[in-house]
Amino acid sequence: MKAYKTIVEDNIDILVVGAGLGGTGAAYEARYWGQDKKIIIAEKANINRSGAVAQGLYAINCYMGTRFGENNPEDHVRYARIDLMGMVREDLLFDMARHVDSAVHKFEEWGLPLMKDPKREDIGAYMREGKWQIMIHGESYKPIVAEAATKQADKVYNRIMVTHLLMDDGKDNRVAGCVGFNVRTGNYHVFKSKATIVGAGGASNIFKPRSVGEGAGRVWYAPWSSGSAYGLMIEAGAKMTQMENRIVLARFKDGYGPVGAYFLHLKTYTQNAYGDEYESNWFPQLEEMVGKRYLDTAASHVTARPIPTCLRTSAIISENNAGRGPIHMVTMEAFQDPHLEEVGWENFLGMTVGQAVLWAATDIDPKYINPELTTSEPYVMGSHATGCGAWCSGPEDLSPEEYFWGYNRMTSVEGLFGAGDAVGGTPHAFSSGSFTEGRLAAKAACKYIDDGKGEGIVVSDKQIADRKAQIYQPLETYRIGRNEIVAGTVSPSYILPMPGLQRLQKIMDEYCGGVTVSYMTNDKLLNMGMQKMAVMEEDLDKLGAEDIHQLMRAWELKHRHRTSECVFQHTFFRKETRWPGYYYRGDAMKLDDENWHVLTVSHRDRTTGEYTMQKAPCYHLVNDEE
Repeated sequence: MKAYKTIVEDNIDILVVGAGLGGTGAAYEARYWGQDKKIIIAEKANINRSGAVAQGLYAINCYMGTRFGENNPEDHVRYARIDLMGMVREDLLFDMARHVDSAVHKFEEWGLPLMKDPKREDIGAYMREGKWQIMIHGESYKPIVAEAATKQADKVYNRIMVTHLLMDDGKDNRVAGCVGFNVRTGNYHVFKSKATIVGAGGASNIFKPRSVGEGAGRVWYAPWSSGSAYGLMIEAGAKMTQMENRIVLARFKDGYGPVGAYFLHLKTYTQNAYGDEYESNWFPQLEEMVGKRYLDTAASHVTARPIPTCLRTSAIISENNAGRGPIHMVTMEAFQDPHLEEVGWENFLGMTVGQAVLWAATDIDPKYINPELTTSEPYVMGSHATGCGAWCSGPEDLSPEEYFWGYNRMTSVEGLFGAGDAVGGTPHAFSSGSFTEGRLAAKAACKYIDDGKGEGIVVSDKQIADRKAQIYQPLETYRIGRNEIVAGTVSPSYILPMPGLQRLQKIMDEYCGGVTVSYMTNDKLLNMGMQKMAVMEEDLDKLGAEDIHQLMRAWELKHRHRTSECVFQHTFFRKETRWPGYYYRGDAMKLDDENWHVLTVSHRDRTTGEYTMQKAPCYHLVNDEE
């Protein structure tokens, strides 16, 4: 095996892993609070086009507009709490919401074009797409934000696949940096730091996607998001929360184009294959499952209180299963207006080009044909509309005792902080909220260092050498095993990343509530799935990688597997159907507030791999009244 060069970046104060919106927020803010600190970014792709908004975005989905008298942080907590069926970390949500507007104003200062409301030009208010969304011209959203972060960092290491967090050999349960490799050169990179902020991505492609074969890369959430935010932290022994809370979304069929702008800005609506309104037909059944508390349609009509996203998704699933699909988005009315037609096309051309290309290629003009909707496969990512992620400390001035252990956004591993997808319990943060969480984590990390908590870190040569051998093992496995192939590509000695990924997706789909089983699972299926996951982990020791690119794919698969394992554990632990439409527990089909109005927390032992599950109190810090 080739001897790859080892590159060590030592004496780092703030190490940022992942340079999406969470990571860029962390790097930007770290410089303000740490003028003399060494700030390093390690990013798998290139900071200018990485993360969930890499291709562009046509709305900022989390903006209070407090200075315009629109919303306040309490409103946002109530909204997220209702949408997540009561299960949120209100201290973290409020903390993010009270700071998010300042992040958006920064974006505008840096050159991001935010559309102004022509009816409120006198006060400079932004054009609203919905209660929380503002419209932007966002094709260059990420490059603009990346420039600000790059200027504040001492160095940005692009093309570094971070595989493991380093642990302090001198003190138990303290992080000491990370290791990884350059996906272009193959060089081994070692980063030693006093504090580490994980802003890596959540998990797409852990469940079998609807798009397969040549369309396998066409999923809704960023396809390169390989669960590294979770895989890294779980492996390091960080406690995780709400990992059962995956998300299933209504999307335009096959292209996965988002529907929000169409519903909110174009005022479109849905109907079944026969032209009927279907959603309300399923509300009585859903109310029986979740109770009137979470599905008060009368209150929704009077107060614009949102019906939880999962319940709307559940109505689509049920209508299709009843044989009245497909579901259509009624666009023909809105697209008669030339302006709305232009907005509808630009919405995709600026952030989901594939959907516009697909329509053009299949002769679907939304002006004359109402396009199909479908439900996506599940995704596990905490910054959008779910609460999965690390169990993190909240801010000192807001958090109950159980939610605070010294430094805001610090995980249960000392010196390890999270932002964006990495933080559990903070749904509806989106891009602006993730950036804001990065800023909050960086401020706390700087204080952690200033308090002397990052001193005396020891990283042994053995730990570094062991990780290097582990990282490159798939190359060696392939080099030896390929000699045993007599024809084709199938080896008796190794498995390749793509077949391994397909195996993982099949397990998750069929046993953990994926799309081909209409999101249904139960205790027996989950037990069987966990057994298959354990066998698969043994086989992952025999992963083979033909080259450096396949080595990256191998470690992405390992991160996805570790994330999926945690999802299984949480889904089995929560014995109720808390989010109908995201998944159903066939053996516990009702929401059970008496026993399960709690947050779930897991811990995987770094040495044994055993999971410990527990309930944590779900405190409601904001009252119900607006």
